[in-house]
Amino acid sequence: MQEKKIYDVVILGVGPAGAQAAIHAARKRAAVLLLGRLDKSSLFYAHIENFCCIFKISGEDMLNAGKQQAIEFGADIIEEDALKVLPSGNLFNIKTESGLQFQSKTIIIATGTKRNKLGVPGEKEFFGRGVSYCVECDANFFREEDVMVVGCESAAVSGVLTLLDYAKTVCLICEKLQVVDSLKEELDKSAAVVHEGSKVKEIVGQNQVEAVILEDGSKIFVSGVFIETGAKGVMELATSLGIELDDEMKYIKINKNQETNIPGIYAAGDICGPPLQVAKAVGEGCVAGVKASAHAKKINID
Repeated sequence: MQEKKIYDVVILGVGPAGAQAAIHAARKRAAVLLLGRLDKSSLFYAHIENFCCIFKISGEDMLNAGKQQAIEFGADIIEEDALKVLPSGNLFNIKTESGLQFQSKTIIIATGTKRNKLGVPGEKEFFGRGVSYCVECDANFFREEDVMVVGCESAAVSGVLTLLDYAKTVCLICEKLQVVDSLKEELDKSAAVVHEGSKVKEIVGQNQVEAVILEDGSKIFVSGVFIETGAKGVMELATSLGIELDDEMKYIKINKNQETNIPGIYAAGDICGPPLQVAKAVGEGCVAGVKASAHAKKINID
């Protein structure tokens, strides 16, 4: 078995908060890994005009500059999403969508926020009665039942593979799969039924989910619909790691040092709440990178 590389700081998310955290942690001589895809950042397609000392810059150029700075200061970057983050003694185990595995003394969550709802009839009405946004939270409630996952990226395929250990049947609805080859191969070898090129039109039922109607008019009978339309979201990470969220269960609670309630786990950027601005994300990333690298140096793994 290949030995996992141990980092001081692993950062989830390559947006402005993640990049700044990587820059500052790497400058502190910490071993840093930055995980995520630039084009998945909400900043990628934006144009910035209100960031101090810069008149105008595209989000893509800003992210690429941040990535290059992090690399030059010594950070490693892998353009993949993290699928699992689990505590292991004084360390955290991280697994990416292609199956790469690492360990880290600290974690910085800088994944931003995603509007991952489908916006279809029945979605809101059946939330908690068959509609879920977290496979890891709710899979156990659907043992030996027929379920559906909706999504095209790594979180959706990971959710399908997880649900196969619980449900009677699992199908995936997606317009176009966007995952690495190794994850697609794993999906192809599984018992899941994939409906690529399909889109959900409506979720129907009486007191709970009974079926999903697709845009082509076909109906698939399921009792559970898991909506997984992006990378691992704050709810899944928080649930698996015990991270405390705000009262609306939307944002991660942090203190002035960007620390969560779990020692060794920090958060920065939009995932910590409004204002959802680049300047705030960069500032929080700076603090998180400095504090996480300092914390990592105190951890003895011998």
